Amino acid sequence: MRENLDSVSSQSMAFTDCMSSTDLLAENKGMKRKNWRNKLGFLLKTKSSHTKMHPTKNRSYRPTADDVNLWAQSLDKLLSHKYGKVAFRIFSKSEFCEENIEFWTACEDFRTLTSHKDLVSKANSIYEEFIKSEAPKEINLDYHTKDAIAQSLHKPTATSFLAAQRKIYSLMENNSYPRFIHSDLYKELYTRALSSGQTRP
Repeated sequence: MRENLDSVSSQSMAFTDCMSSTDLLAENKGMKRKNWRNKLGFLLKTKSSHTKMHPTKNRSYRPTADDVNLWAQSLDKLLSHKYGKVAFRIFSKSEFCEENIEFWTACEDFRTLTSHKDLVSKANSIYEEFIKSEAPKEINLDYHTKDAIAQSLHKPTATSFLAAQRKIYSLMENNSYPRFIHSDLYKELYTRALSSGQTRP
């Protein structure tokens, strides 16, 4: 795991997609840790006697040490894993930038739609929630990208949000993802998985 952690350069951990560094230092770290511990409780649980008696019954209940180690290889591998995405979203929420992963996820869902009616409905929903000025979860996009999306709302396609999704992916990859890999949350997930003997079947 050490090699994977070191492969993510700490120099890329600029605070451009979440709170400012000053705000984060002012935030109560103990409270943040308590919050993500509560939300990740089902991933951090140690094996119960019931689980030990029935090892196959809850095999997929939590990530293995191999899974958690794999998350440090790339953001793509993290987001392609069910629990990896959950853990990253909880971490992002603790840093007040969950709108990025939520937007990325919404775009993934949007690209699976085939009905024009569904595309129009979902496109407008995403625009209202993440794109328009002063949206409740407004993401950090340039004017031209936002304008292109606005112009496509009357006749959206599966790729209408692709440019914006790529920009937000890059933002997460260079900022919140490295912080996640170096976070106490990630390290504790890995340590708990190791100590409980969770390995891939």
